[in-house]
Amino acid sequence: MEEDEYKVKKKPILTKDQKEKLILRKNIKKRTPHFLREEWFRYKRIPKNWRKPDGITSKMRINLKYRPSKVRVGFRGPKETRGLHPSGFKEVIIKNVNDLENINPKTEAARISGSVGTKKRIDIEKKAEELEIRILNI
Repeated sequence: MEEDEYKVKKKPILTKDQKEKLILRKNIKKRTPHFLREEWFRYKRIPKNWRKPDGITSKMRINLKYRPSKVRVGFRGPKETRGLHPSGFKEVIIKNVNDLENINPKTEAARISGSVGTKKRIDIEKKAEELEIRILNI
């Protein structure tokens, strides 16, 4: 039964200001629209992923109100939280066991690279547990 017990995930050590900024970023993200490509709904061959409209007669380019929002600087989150995981950890990509030694477990968390195989992944997970480092993609 010991293996089935839930283990609480490790949290980073953050200042009060950093915690407030993370909450602010979360609230900003809720209000941020999903930016979709111009006229993605019109043709099947056009994917939804964002492309800047640059057509000479593009209504979206000239910001008409009945068209979707464009990507702009005003939708950005706080500078202090950019590049951080939602938990507050700074992500570090790990490709082998030796990379774990350069991580500060109080502020950084590991993300195992996609190119790492199962055998090496198991070794990395064991070593991370010894060093008390959180792995984000288990």
